[in-house]
Amino acid sequence: MEAIPHPIPRTVEEVFSDFKGRRAGLIKALTADVEKFYQQCDPEKENLSLFGLPNETWEVNLPVEEVPPELPEPVLGINFARDGMQEKDWLSLVAVHSDSWLLAVAFYFGARFGFGKNERKKLFQMINDLPTIFEVVTGNAKQPKDLSANHNSSKSKSSGKSRPAESQTKAVKMSPPPKDDDDSGDEEEEDDEQGATCGACGDNYGTDEFWICCDICEKWFHGKCVKITPAKAEHIKQYKCPSCSSKRARV
Repeated sequence: MEAIPHPIPRTVEEVFSDFKGRRAGLIKALTADVEKFYQQCDPEKENLSLFGLPNETWEVNLPVEEVPPELPEPVLGINFARDGMQEKDWLSLVAVHSDSWLLAVAFYFGARFGFGKNERKKLFQMINDLPTIFEVVTGNAKQPKDLSANHNSSKSKSSGKSRPAESQTKAVKMSPPPKDDDDSGDEEEEDDEQGATCGACGDNYGTDEFWICCDICEKWFHGKCVKITPAKAEHIKQYKCPSCSSKRARV
């Protein structure tokens, strides 16, 4: 977004320093400066984005106009969702997208200046040693499994069945409401889920992974394969997989 008055990072150490500066600015916006950040995200305004700057500051602004942009762009329209959910949930969602943007910027620099395999690995390890913005904002550092369980309800809105307690890391599959409450229905559902395969990569269902089901084609997908996190799934009323979304767009 900015005209980049800062020195352009060219080494692993410089890119990591840039990453830390932007990360510090984003964390400040979502924690210490949250009231100021909240006020700037007026839903009546145009598409706004949250930018972290290398000097550990932040700004809410419109996206750049040139295509392609000089740097990867953060997610658009964060202001539109501000009043549509609980403040803590909104801040968590912005934090997730901010983490994604930081990685995109860091590895953009890595690609631009020809980082090799070892340099990319070193950069990722340095980044991965830091808690994510989402972990800082929510206070749930290093607890991804608990997070998946807490956000498991995304599919329950369109399903008459709830998941067994031991399978809380997988989204509830869309299915007709059971005719009765006997145990046989639950056993059939569990058998069906154990045989499910990901519509993107083809791998089988695993109980330790977050999954989501498309409301259109009813296929199952690893959350990581379709870039859906448990936090994002919490706010999706009707999920459409990439294939169904592209078919709708072409009509």
